[in-house]
Amino acid sequence: MSASAVVWTPEFLTYKLSPSHPLNPVRLDLTMRLARELGVLDDVEPMEPEPATEHDLLRVHDAEYLAAVQAAPSEPFSAGRGLGTPDNPIFDGMHEASALVCGGSVAAAREIHSGRSDRAVNIAGGLHHAMRGHASGFCIYNDCAVAIAWLLEQGVQRIAYVDIDVHHGDGVQESFYDDPRVLTISLHQHPRTLFPGTGSPSEIGRGEAAGTSVNVALPPDTGDRGWLRAFHAVVPPLLAAFGPDVLVTQCGADTHAEDPLANLQVSVDGHRASYQALRELAGSAANGKWLALGGGGYGLFRAVPRSWTHLLATVLDRDVDPDTSLPDQWLRYAAGLTDLPLPR
Repeated sequence: MSASAVVWTPEFLTYKLSPSHPLNPVRLDLTMRLARELGVLDDVEPMEPEPATEHDLLRVHDAEYLAAVQAAPSEPFSAGRGLGTPDNPIFDGMHEASALVCGGSVAAAREIHSGRSDRAVNIAGGLHHAMRGHASGFCIYNDCAVAIAWLLEQGVQRIAYVDIDVHHGDGVQESFYDDPRVLTISLHQHPRTLFPGTGSPSEIGRGEAAGTSVNVALPPDTGDRGWLRAFHAVVPPLLAAFGPDVLVTQCGADTHAEDPLANLQVSVDGHRASYQALRELAGSAANGKWLALGGGGYGLFRAVPRSWTHLLATVLDRDVDPDTSLPDQWLRYAAGLTDLPLPR
């Protein structure tokens, strides 16, 4: 069994763009509660992260953008840079909450690089749309790219990033588009049908990095069978050929059939299968080194908590039987937060 770390603090719940925003941190709270109720986190002491430093953030974002994020809550009408939009509303403590998420992913990367753990997971991470100089797609800072850049600065030679969110991992791709040390693979709903409108197969990298950006665009209504077939056709051979020192994955749960913002038809069981495949690939292609991050997912009660409990369980080698019933205590807690029908 590999040593594994879970990065968590209740302060992650402060990354709340607005009360009505679809990216609601209740999904994180419900995931951690469900994982605890099912025994997945028994005897696990989560690591509490520190906020990412300015140096950490400047590996990926420009100084002017950081200044804009820090100033935005007090100067909301002059923010610009993608801030103050319906997707990326300005909120009090925006810089601090965003830096903490990034700090969580850096802490996970540090845990792996130090050798203390082979695997680490930050379900609050996976904010893959943020660009060097602007916010995008609910993402203020790009923790995925910040963690990868941190690893590169420590001397890690080759990093593979696999993004299984329903949306193209555009911010991470752009961050390393001309860096041959980073292989980015994104499986997502076809860009002609979904935000951000990028991620076509013709986007392959630039210069010496040509061939290190790989995009698999899937048609709407693709379900478990089609999604997993595409995954297994593309990801294992590429990882085997690239030979990464670390595998970083963005595990967005918005491919789920009930997700309100997208149109794929993957199930919770499909998510579980993908996480287990990534664990196996980390073992066979990346010396067992796996940094797992969260991402999108807007089925706040019926999908994300179940899927990401499987993610936590997979990282910890405590796989949960897919036929396991949801605990009554968890159902009662969730029922107090929503009028929506809950899974059983």
